[in-house]
Amino acid sequence: MEGETLLWLIRHAPVDGVKGTIHAADAPADLGDRAQLDALRRHLPANGSSYASPSRRTVETARALGLEPELVAEFREQDFGDWTGHRHDALSASGGETYAQFWNDPAGGRPPGGESFADQVARVRPGLARIGAGPATLVVHSGTIRAVLCIALDLTPQAALRFVIDPLSLTRIDRLASGWRIVSVNQRIS
Repeated sequence: MEGETLLWLIRHAPVDGVKGTIHAADAPADLGDRAQLDALRRHLPANGSSYASPSRRTVETARALGLEPELVAEFREQDFGDWTGHRHDALSASGGETYAQFWNDPAGGRPPGGESFADQVARVRPGLARIGAGPATLVVHSGTIRAVLCIALDLTPQAALRFVIDPLSLTRIDRLASGWRIVSVNQRIS
């Protein structure tokens, strides 16, 4: 690939829904933090391309940032299968051995009907490879940003899960001819 790719990775706004829930793709964003959205907008590249997961909350966040992103299916959040729509505390109480075993290996474990974080990393890789040279903004999920960091830093999926990625935070990385450069992770812009 010719030239440098400069990436602004934004985690979507908080979900407008019950906290502690594994939200579906159609969960809306809570766009009430206008000050944070405005601050982020001022830090984005003026002439870059933009991409987003096809989830409602990422698209709504991107549009609130003044972007009209290309939707990239590979940038979806990890698929939690049968657990989607359920609260973690309810799953813990009634999920039995399957739920407990998942948390023994959250990078390799697969929820019933879902995918592992390692599967998500493998899915994100070709989506990331399609982004060409120049500045680009990606409005995506915490898991997607962790997957990109896993790829850029050549980490194990288990190690990449150690990153904290807050809603409306900025992670800046660059793909150079000589490899990857990490500029910042989970930065709160003010």
